[in-house]
Amino acid sequence: MSNFIETTEMRVLPALISFIMLAVFTAPCFSGIVNLGNIAGMILSGGAMAVFVFFRPFKALAGKLWERPAGRIALCSAAVIAALCIILAAVISVFMVRSMNDRPESSDTTIVVLGCKVKNGAPSRMLRKRLDAAYDYLVDEPDVKVIVSGGKGSDELISEAQCMRDYLVSKGISPERIYMEDKSEDTEQNLRFSKEIIEREGLPEHITIVTDGYHQLRAEMLAKNLDMDAWNISADTSAWLVPTYWVREWFGVTYYVLKKQVLS
Repeated sequence: MSNFIETTEMRVLPALISFIMLAVFTAPCFSGIVNLGNIAGMILSGGAMAVFVFFRPFKALAGKLWERPAGRIALCSAAVIAALCIILAAVISVFMVRSMNDRPESSDTTIVVLGCKVKNGAPSRMLRKRLDAAYDYLVDEPDVKVIVSGGKGSDELISEAQCMRDYLVSKGISPERIYMEDKSEDTEQNLRFSKEIIEREGLPEHITIVTDGYHQLRAEMLAKNLDMDAWNISADTSAWLVPTYWVREWFGVTYYVLKKQVLS
């Protein structure tokens, strides 16, 4: 098998795929997007490309390590860890796909739009797509109310909630249908503070979370921890950003589950 892989022809395609993935994970950096998702993606795709390009030296190094007991333990451990990580990523991805397609089954719901970056007082591209997804549903269901949730960052001119409210009103959604939650700093606070508004205003308790598809699973898990039942409406995410944020969610979901287990 290794002799088969050693041929240049057999290494060109996987090396090319690794290079393309390296470019995909690197591209967001030029827009100021750097997180665990694209850092891990760059490391893994860059490492894979190096292995296929320099296969013979890697094979020789692995052979030398295998000759020593400690080396064999290290190689076997690395293989087991890699296999477990692949399985974990696959399982999380299945649940992510399921959550992103869990649309509302009834209009007896309160829409909760999760905040995102505001640039110069206007919604970023990602936030605008979330708002457009919420708008489409609100037009179809004129009796449904919406909570726009997001505080004001140090680099933002106005709160995310204010920006979202202004955007929806400009598109024709009645201000009376919109409730602002402008104190939150993260997803857990988005949902917790929105729950307080729902209870105070007597809104339907079953919420529908509007965010990007990759984010729906973790948002749904946080909602469940707050005793909130949630459906989901997923905004479109630019294709070139999906790999970065998808991989980031592997870490986010894993961290959330481990943290919950430790604290419970």
